[in-house]
Amino acid sequence: MNKLLTTLTGLLLIIASCKVNKEKNTLKHQPTVYTEISHEFYELNKPDTKAKAVLVLFPGYPHTARETKQEFNILEIAKSKNIAVIFSNYNRKLWLEENEKSQLTQQLQQTFKDHQLPTDNIYFGGFSSGGNVALLISDYLTKNKNYQVAPKGVFIVDSPIDLSELYLAAEKNVKRNFSVVSVQEGKRLIATLGKNFGNPNKDISTYEKQSVFTSKTSNITNVSHLKNTKIRLYTEPDTIWWKENRMADYEQMNAYHIKKLSEKLKDSGFQHAEYIPTQNKGYRANGQRHPHSWSIVDVEGLVEWILDEKSTTEQKRAGIRY
Repeated sequence: MNKLLTTLTGLLLIIASCKVNKEKNTLKHQPTVYTEISHEFYELNKPDTKAKAVLVLFPGYPHTARETKQEFNILEIAKSKNIAVIFSNYNRKLWLEENEKSQLTQQLQQTFKDHQLPTDNIYFGGFSSGGNVALLISDYLTKNKNYQVAPKGVFIVDSPIDLSELYLAAEKNVKRNFSVVSVQEGKRLIATLGKNFGNPNKDISTYEKQSVFTSKTSNITNVSHLKNTKIRLYTEPDTIWWKENRMADYEQMNAYHIKKLSEKLKDSGFQHAEYIPTQNKGYRANGQRHPHSWSIVDVEGLVEWILDEKSTTEQKRAGIRY
């Protein structure tokens, strides 16, 4: 009888222990609750607990937060890592005037204040012209030490960082008259850039004042304060696609000037700058093949970079770095 009681007692203790462990594991693995907030200037997804990091994303030229959420599959993994994500509506900017930098800074500071977001681990990123915005505002915030929203890191996704070369490429596209899309965009760019800065063949100094990078003069003045900031430059240099679909030469591509920028940053002592070219990763949300897409970014690797998580698998995925 005593032996039977001992056995039953042991079984009950085991069952109770399993139940406690199961309850602990259930509590441990409960997903963080997120709140989605829509605003005129942004859409915010934030955890109800303190976020480990805040990621601010700027859209491509005509796009809004809605298109970024559709095209950039970052939210699910961000939530799994307790990262708050701000999808900005700030668009239609290839460069930023001083008053625009000040206004955008005020918007960002107010957003962080209104939603009690932490300011100790902020990252900015942008697609296409949004990458220009991300770099330029990052430099401005880093230079002005009194602001509390300067990012620890910034990344771009196939951005037109050299405005003078963008103007010259637009001229070639209009003259070539191969692609309706290229011709329409080319005419718009010539009108916009020409009105504000003139023709770079006649005076490139006006372009140097506003452009992220001016390859002809190796000018990086507008990102010079990011020497100690983590930088990632994503691009997909698919020369075959651009030749077949736009009749564009490699020197006309964003990828070409992004690589030139990466080399200039390396030569200038930017030890935290990474150049990340990809292959066959560019696809739009509708399945259309296009190297100029958010999808070239490996979201897992990006999140590891934001959280400073070292991963050999991520290094293999990302490709070339210098």
